[in-house]
Amino acid sequence: MSKQVQDAYIVSATRTPIGKSHRGYFRNYRPDDLLATTLKAALAAVPGLDPKAIEDIICGCAIPESQQGLNVARIGAVLAGLPTSIGGITVNRFCASGLSAVQMAADRIRVGEAEVMIAAGVESMSMVPMMGNSPSLSPSIFEREGDVGIAYGMGLTAEKVAQQWKVSREAQDAFALESHRRALAAQQAGEFADEITPIEVTDRTPDLATGESKARSRIVSLDEGARPDTTLEGLAKLRTVFAARGSVTAGNSSQTSDGAGALIIASEKACKQYDLKPLARFVSFASKGVPPHIMGIGPIEAIPAALRYAGLTQDAIDWIELNEAFAAQSLAVINTLGLDPAKVNPMGGAIALGHPLGATGAIRSATVIHALQRKKLKYGMVTMCVGMGQGAAGIFERV
Repeated sequence: MSKQVQDAYIVSATRTPIGKSHRGYFRNYRPDDLLATTLKAALAAVPGLDPKAIEDIICGCAIPESQQGLNVARIGAVLAGLPTSIGGITVNRFCASGLSAVQMAADRIRVGEAEVMIAAGVESMSMVPMMGNSPSLSPSIFEREGDVGIAYGMGLTAEKVAQQWKVSREAQDAFALESHRRALAAQQAGEFADEITPIEVTDRTPDLATGESKARSRIVSLDEGARPDTTLEGLAKLRTVFAARGSVTAGNSSQTSDGAGALIIASEKACKQYDLKPLARFVSFASKGVPPHIMGIGPIEAIPAALRYAGLTQDAIDWIELNEAFAAQSLAVINTLGLDPAKVNPMGGAIALGHPLGATGAIRSATVIHALQRKKLKYGMVTMCVGMGQGAAGIFERV
């Protein structure tokens, strides 16, 4: 028997600060522990909710192996002390993994198969490298020219986008500078406070005199990547890293990072039963494929589809979190679709704030949801390109 479609509401949305990979906040913080900490924080925001009402946890992770392997969603739930009745599944759509987790959790509620779900994302690029510990691509992809793009590094795909969409080095560097400026301004204004759960981290250093290690704990509450000393002159001096005569540099690319985010999603029935205050309604989601060698243009296809499913025009969207994998692809998307630059990443993007791959979709969903509440706006969108040729977009409505 078919079930009546019902609305899915986000009642809690939080995230960790984003740390720089390898040398930042969370370089020694296991991702499964980071996820567990974030899950507990999301639940703490809705004290009236009975944890036993949670049907399942869906967690995005782009490289689900090693410290974030073995179904990190279930492990995180156990480490968080959640009831063992709650399941867990880890999903992977590379950079859109966290956003896909939100979509999947919302869809379970919308079709009436669950009343309460948790969607999350986690990634430690400090502990698990970009392509994993032992990447292996099928030799078959080299047999056809169109398939070779699957093997391209994402930086090279950004170079291809810059060439095809005629995005200059100067434009990329200016975009990167603005990302840092907006991020720093938002931090100084306290605009991230509602979405970030401060995390206690412990640093250990050896004491050579005693042969023991000294522990120093501290609370971190801001994203680590925004740099106040960024200038156009400094960005212009950086060498290209993916093509000798290219335009993509470390300065106009997203930062490798560590972080996690979690959202609790509930039906109207659950909201009434547990006295939960909805923050936003999940409206629509779309994923689309594009040629792998220009994967950065994915949002060009995904955004119109998500708008169509929502029955909205582009002008109706008040806030857009467009993941800045690279300035080149961000500008190609903005220029092609005619997005309003003032609405895109008003508090900076991944170039300044960081991009912990599979966690980013959940993290930026928290950003949008709290921004809509804070600014009294109606519709927000999270969108991103995806490695190997995809784009994804999700739309939220403030309640």
